[in-house]
Amino acid sequence: MQIDQIFENNKKWIQEKLKVDQDYFKNLSKGQNPPILYVGCADSRVTAEEIMGVNPGDVFVHRNIANMVPNTDLGIMSTINYAVAHLKVDHIVVCGHYYCGGVKAAMQSADLGILNPWLRNIRDVYRIHKAELDGIQDEEERYRRLVELNVQEQCVNVLKTSEVQLAYKDRGITVHGWVFDIHSGKLIDLKIDFESILKKIMDIYRLV
Repeated sequence: MQIDQIFENNKKWIQEKLKVDQDYFKNLSKGQNPPILYVGCADSRVTAEEIMGVNPGDVFVHRNIANMVPNTDLGIMSTINYAVAHLKVDHIVVCGHYYCGGVKAAMQSADLGILNPWLRNIRDVYRIHKAELDGIQDEEERYRRLVELNVQEQCVNVLKTSEVQLAYKDRGITVHGWVFDIHSGKLIDLKIDFESILKKIMDIYRLV
């Protein structure tokens, strides 16, 4: 796609919005009150708003390689803080996707330079679940399962934060783990029992 085409597309988008609602952008500029924080992968094939069927203003979005929530990354930690403590979201979604390049890279023995410390977080997920993953003979199925387990572990990382623990205590915020299946277009709810996970980790990670 040519860069100039993007600006043409933008003009058409504006016209389409104004045809439906002359005050669309006026109302959009008044502020945001999204009920959901979405943490997803930066993969160009996976756009949060489109796969969820929502509009601008409906979801607060953070995307990075392989939908990670490392405690040392100020980007995702700041996002969680702002979304939970200031926007007062009711739900946090961690959404991975099958055939994720980041997860695939973490499964391989290769020196990828600056990507190494980032991918190490995914390799840690493999280490935690090594017995289950090594028991899967089919490589593609093992790959898909690691995608799911990575989502689960990033949900655990979300639950380790003080903002989420306090919001759960005060207003019952919920955490969800999803996977987007690129082959079918379906969103899959992994039905992660976040309340059970929270209880198990609170002895070590209780902050509030």
